[in-house]
Amino acid sequence: MKAARAQHLLSCVSSLHCRNQHWKKSTGPRLLRYTSTFRHTTYQGGIYLAGFLKFPGTTKERPWVFALLIIPMAVLSNGVISGGLSFLLSKQGVDMARSASIISLLNLPQTIYFLWSPITDFWIRRRTWLMLAATAAAIGLVIVFQIRSLASPTAVSLLFLSACFAQLVVASCGGIMGSLRSEAVRRRASTFYQGGSLAFGAAGIYVVATLAERMNLGHLGWVIAAMVALPSLVALAAPKQDVLTAETAGEVFKRIGREFKGTFFRWKALPYTLVVLFPMGSGAAIGLLPGLATDYHVSGQQVAWMNGLAGSALTALGALAANLIPVRVRASVGYILVCLINELTLAVLWIGSLRPSTYFIGATLYLFTIGTCYAMFTAVVLEFLGDSGKSGSARYSIINSMGNVPVVYMIAVDGIGYGRWGTRGLPAIDAVVGFLGGSLLLAYFLRQKDPAPAAIAPAASVS
Repeated sequence: MKAARAQHLLSCVSSLHCRNQHWKKSTGPRLLRYTSTFRHTTYQGGIYLAGFLKFPGTTKERPWVFALLIIPMAVLSNGVISGGLSFLLSKQGVDMARSASIISLLNLPQTIYFLWSPITDFWIRRRTWLMLAATAAAIGLVIVFQIRSLASPTAVSLLFLSACFAQLVVASCGGIMGSLRSEAVRRRASTFYQGGSLAFGAAGIYVVATLAERMNLGHLGWVIAAMVALPSLVALAAPKQDVLTAETAGEVFKRIGREFKGTFFRWKALPYTLVVLFPMGSGAAIGLLPGLATDYHVSGQQVAWMNGLAGSALTALGALAANLIPVRVRASVGYILVCLINELTLAVLWIGSLRPSTYFIGATLYLFTIGTCYAMFTAVVLEFLGDSGKSGSARYSIINSMGNVPVVYMIAVDGIGYGRWGTRGLPAIDAVVGFLGGSLLLAYFLRQKDPAPAAIAPAASVS
């Protein structure tokens, strides 16, 4: 349609040329310079507009598609396991201690999925792996929700298996993003990826909590399974993965060895490893802020709104706001700067008075900026990764899993701060530790000129 409009525009310009020529001959040479200028301006404007109209259709990488590719994982891991499952278990009379242990176990695949994610680098394209993994996870959900008790060993085992399949979606997305050539497209893909994960995770919680009151468990399982499986079909619109030309098994493993060495076993990989493992922008306070709300005289309903649907919307918008960071700013530098801003927002809760307005302002700023941190973290992972090559999904999974480490230890650190200094101690220790760590890394990266830790040559390929 845009190409047709462009051709129509050019035909109109050509018609103007003819009319200009006729008008010049009938009017005389005195107006020659005016009509010539008009013709040139009209022609150049037409070419420019036509090119503009055709331009959006020329890109094949479609960064927006990653907001949809991550839906299967977002719905299952964020919407069901970390969100709606505790509500469903409570309706079945399962006590909170048992629910917490089940949910903790089901969240384990998010940390250790690098153990099985390399499978998505072999045999078939990554987008095919994504669709297969989402379908397998959906089938597991259908079976689980037919079981009378979600806390039974069979149900928990099947949920764990579905969570493992969902993490293959993450690995596949990482490998596909690693194959993007343009840094600008990579940045946009990172923001859409995180924005989609946050937004559709919140949507999953809402669907589970709402429909659980209106339909039986079996029917709810079919709805959730559809939310997991159907969006994976968007993978058909994902950037096409190149296929390696004929290589023996030995050559493949040698290539993988070179790629791992080029990513991890270099001195320049050390600062990127520290960026991933350092405390700034961990988001550890997200799950702890509701516990502080009563000290700021915030009601339970207000907490549910601020740290529930509204909070998810804020983090999703924050992730999309990462698009505003110029591409010329290196991902590592941009990430650290945003993390420092995020740590400063905790100063509102640290220094402000203990009243609801302080909590709302501090939580709003914190949740929005942590969304931007998440998007820029993915950009850092891709900068660390380099080109996907043959082992992109495996290397992406390793780096991404390392990002869970600061979340774990910062929750413990924040707990120490609260235990020693009370309400203000939690945001204070998080802000101080995160800001100091980020400042040290920022000082290092601002002195460096090499934009990436590794330069991996694109795979020899055929379309």
